[in-house]
Formats: sequence, structure tokens, C-alpha cells
Amino acid sequence: MQDINIKITDRNGVTHDVVAPTDMAMNLMEVVRSYELAEEGTIGICGGAAMCASCQCYIESDHQLPEMSDDEDAMLAEAFDVEDNSRLGCQIQMTPEINGLEVVLAPES
Repeated sequence: MQDINIKITDRNGVTHDVVAPTDMAMNLMEVVRSYELAEEGTIGICGGAAMCASCQCYIESDHQLPEMSDDEDAMLAEAFDVEDNSRLGCQIQMTPEINGLEVVLAPES
């Protein structure tokens, strides 16, 4: 088992240093929910199916993330407040390679 460290800035501008397990098949959206870093019912509304963009975040660090899927790309094309570094948290799996990842949660749409 290997845990990783992630910096997540919530929608109020507060940065949280969190520890995420890499052996539980969790994604970033689930980590945000487990640490209660977004108001209940405002993140992961679709359950992590890349169909709502409620878990949109901005990647602030220089990590190589997996290629964006067609579904994620299509969802972000319809979302609000999209930036060049936008990704859906539900599509970012917790792996040792993203140790030190820094993200900012996008505003609630």
C-alpha cells in the first residue's frame, strides 16, 4: 500500500494537504468527497461517470496525467469556467505517479 500526498484548494480558497490511498481504486472526486472539501451534493453529482462536470478542477502542478477520454473532453466542452488546465476529478485515479498533485476545485456552476 502506498499513500500519496495531494494539495487541494477548495472553493473558498483554502488549501488542504490530504493523504490519498492508491490501493482503493479511488479517484480525485472521491477523495474530495471523503475529506468533505466541497459542500454536500455539489461534487460528483453523476457519481463519477464524466456526465456532469461538478468535479471539475484546475491542475496546478506539472504532473503527467492520463490522456483525456472523449467523454471527459465532451463534458468539459459544455461546462462553465473551463480553463486550459481543467480536468474532471472523477477521471483522475489515485496512483503513485501523481504524488504531490496540486489542484484547485472549479467554482460551483
